[in-house]
Amino acid sequence: MSSGGLELPPGDSGHEGGPADAPGGAPGGAPGGVSGGASAGVPAGAVSLAPTEAGSVRAGAELDWGADAWSEVRTRAQRAGRAYIWLNLIEQRLRAVVGAVLRPIYEPVHGGDDWVVAAAGPAGQEWVQRAVAVREVSRRKGYLLDPADDNVLSFLTLPQLRELMVQHWPCFEPYFDDRREIELALDELEVTRNVVSRNRALSRAVLEQAERASARLLEVLGGGAGAPGADRLPIDAVEDLVGDRYADVISVHPDRVRLQRQLPAEDLFGGARRLDAIGIGLNLLVQNFSGRRLVRLTEAGCRVRLLFLNPASSAVKRRERELGLRKGELSRSVEMNILHVRRVRAGLRDPSRFEIHVFDETPRFTAYLVEGETSGIAVVQSYLRRARGMEAPVLVLRGAGTRGPARDADHGLFPTYREEFESIWEDSRPVS
Repeated sequence: MSSGGLELPPGDSGHEGGPADAPGGAPGGAPGGVSGGASAGVPAGAVSLAPTEAGSVRAGAELDWGADAWSEVRTRAQRAGRAYIWLNLIEQRLRAVVGAVLRPIYEPVHGGDDWVVAAAGPAGQEWVQRAVAVREVSRRKGYLLDPADDNVLSFLTLPQLRELMVQHWPCFEPYFDDRREIELALDELEVTRNVVSRNRALSRAVLEQAERASARLLEVLGGGAGAPGADRLPIDAVEDLVGDRYADVISVHPDRVRLQRQLPAEDLFGGARRLDAIGIGLNLLVQNFSGRRLVRLTEAGCRVRLLFLNPASSAVKRRERELGLRKGELSRSVEMNILHVRRVRAGLRDPSRFEIHVFDETPRFTAYLVEGETSGIAVVQSYLRRARGMEAPVLVLRGAGTRGPARDADHGLFPTYREEFESIWEDSRPVS
C-alpha cells in the first residue's frame, strides 16, 4: 500500500531487490549486511566500500575512497550521463510519435487518459495500470512539476512505448518504412538502459554502440539532424548541452590519423558549398580527395579557394630544416600538389570558381574551412617544430553555413581563423 492509499500492481519480477534482498539488509540473507567473502566477490572494475582485510574494521575506514576509486566513479558518471541524454531523447521522441499516431484513433472513443489504457489492451493491462497508479502517487506527493507531464503516456517506459508501437504497427507503417530497423535499434539500447537505470558500470564500447543506435533511431523517427555529407557533422545531444563550455570546438584529436577515422575526407568535403584552405601543401585535401571528385564538387556549385605556401620561399627552406628533410624535398612536394589542383581547375567549365594562391609568410597553421548550406566545419592544426602535419594535434570547429545564422564571433574560433585566412589571402599572389 503506497503512502497515497493506492495499491501499486506488482512490478517487473526481474527487478533488483527481490528475493536477494532478505531481511536484515544483506544480499542472500547474510546477517549484519557483510558476508565473509565480500571482498573476494567484487567484480573487476567495480568500486567496493568493504574493508580490505578481515578484522581491520575501524570507525570510518570503510568509507574512505582513494584516488583510484574517485577516478573510477567519475568515469562511470560521465559515461552514464552521456548515455542518459541519448536515452532521454529517444524516450521523449518515441512518446511524441506514439501519442501523435494513436491518440487520434483511441481518444475520440475513450476520452481523457483512458485512450492509453484502451490502446494497451489486455496484453498491457498490468503495466498500464501500474503507470496510472504511479501517476496518482506522483500527483499526491507533488512530483509532477510540469502540467504537461500529468498524463499516463508520460509514465510509460521505453519498452512499454515500444510495445504499443509493435502492437499497432499497421497504424505506424504509413510513416516508417522498416519496422525491423526500429526494433533492432531499440534492442541495442536495452542493455544501456538497464545499466544506466541501475547505476552499473557502462563500458566505452557499449556507450558508443548506444550512441550510434540512438542517432540512427532519431533519424528514422524524424528527429535527426541530417546526413553528415549534407551538413558536415550533425550536432549531438552532448554538444547541445555543454557546447558553450568549449566555444565552438566540437572535438580534439591527437593527430590527423585519428581525425580521419572519425571524419573521412568525403564527409568533410563532400557536399560543401564553400571551401577555403590554407597551409603548406594541403595534403588532407589533395591526397585524400580525388581530383575527379573535386571537379564534381566545384561543378555542383562549390566555391574553392586554396592558399599554398610558396614552394620557392625561404619559409619552405626553414621548414625543411625543422623537419630534418633533404634540401628541396618539401618544396617539390608542394609543387606537385599545386600542379595537381591546377589540372583540376583546367578541367572546369568555369575556372573562376576555383582559385589558387600562394603566400610567402611564415606558416603558422593549416586550416580547412568548409561550409554547407546550413552549417559549417573547420579542421585546424598548428605547425609544431619537429612534427609533420600528419602528427600534429587537430581541432574540429563548428561554424555557420553559407545561409545559416551568424555565430557569435566573441565565443568561437571559427570566425578567428576565417578572418586570418582572409587577411593572408589579400596579401597572397594568384597562381596562373
